[in-house]
Amino acid sequence: MTLPRLVFATRNPGKVKEIAELLAAQFTVVGLDEIGCHEDVPETAETIEGNAIQKAEYVKTHYGVDCFADDTGLEVNALDGAPGVYTARYAGPEKDANANMDKLLDALRNESDRGARFKTVIALTSDEGTQTFEGLCPGAIALQRSGADGFGYDPVFVPDGATSTFAEMDAEEKNRISHRGKAVRAMVAKLKNGG
Repeated sequence: MTLPRLVFATRNPGKVKEIAELLAAQFTVVGLDEIGCHEDVPETAETIEGNAIQKAEYVKTHYGVDCFADDTGLEVNALDGAPGVYTARYAGPEKDANANMDKLLDALRNESDRGARFKTVIALTSDEGTQTFEGLCPGAIALQRSGADGFGYDPVFVPDGATSTFAEMDAEEKNRISHRGKAVRAMVAKLKNGG
């Protein structure tokens, strides 16, 4: 039996792998390279939700395939919600995860409130239109990096109720509680109920 294909509007292999594990029983997940989309997909909106919608609709318009896109922001209490929509390019347009973590840890060096949350919005675009799904994961920023798994800010983010960072968790444990996992499960529930 061939599983239906869902295009994920990303080139990040870590994100494709994470989502593919969440959807393995229902869908085959492919990234942008597999559909021949090699240009930079625009994400110039002012909000996390806006970026997700913009990416999904761009792929649907230009490649004619049903598609979902996500955008994730890290919102830090002591930084008034920053980096937020600028999470990936917090330390510059290169989107360097190590530089981003260095900047964040430096910004929080003298802060007692290290509370933060990850927010993911997934936009699913098909012939029926676009729907969005949100997932939140509250937690705190660790004092230093720990762990080798995951990507992005995973080595410095400790979710509420945990004693380890996302980067110290195995994929199954992370997906169970993560912002992206929550948003994906909401999308899957909608898809299983006929969209």
